[in-house]
Amino acid sequence: MILLRPDCLVFKTADGENIPCSAHEVTVELMDDSTEWLDADMVEHAAGAVLHYFKSEKGQDMVSVAEFSEALERVLRGLGLNVKATDDVETPPPAEAESVPPPRVVEANLQELAGEPNLGCELVFFPRLRDALRRELDGTPLLLRFRGLRACVKQLAGARRWGPHCQALNDQIVDYLRGCLGAEKFGSKCALIVW
Repeated sequence: MILLRPDCLVFKTADGENIPCSAHEVTVELMDDSTEWLDADMVEHAAGAVLHYFKSEKGQDMVSVAEFSEALERVLRGLGLNVKATDDVETPPPAEAESVPPPRVVEANLQELAGEPNLGCELVFFPRLRDALRRELDGTPLLLRFRGLRACVKQLAGARRWGPHCQALNDQIVDYLRGCLGAEKFGSKCALIVW
């Protein structure tokens, strides 16, 4: 059995082959020409979200190319993009795709929630973050996006450069959001993207 790198999955192709590959490389291949006009960071975050979904939430190391493609399209649609994977991947007929209503997406800015630098920092930030999450969940969104994570972390840490303290705070914020979302009544029905 091949030990996979953390950013890899084993992809089952239509002809029955199993190919270990990084999620990012498969994403670039699936998106084909679309990656030229998409923001590279957004594509990378989308690939990371799909990888996390299959590996961490579903506990899968093996996935079909069609499953990965479908999940990637859902994530990118949730980010407000209307993209389609290349035609050689099995996708639902257009009639089915059009009948699906667009997801209700709510977005919040983490840097704004952090407030002014040096005003209580983390002591004020985490309660604000929990309140913002609860407020946004009142409308029962299907997708909840928190943007500005990197800038927020640097602001809270008072850092100009990214270091171990920043990474620890970054992970703490993401874990906190997941925990708060899981504790809420409709949290299990909402997807969370933090970037």
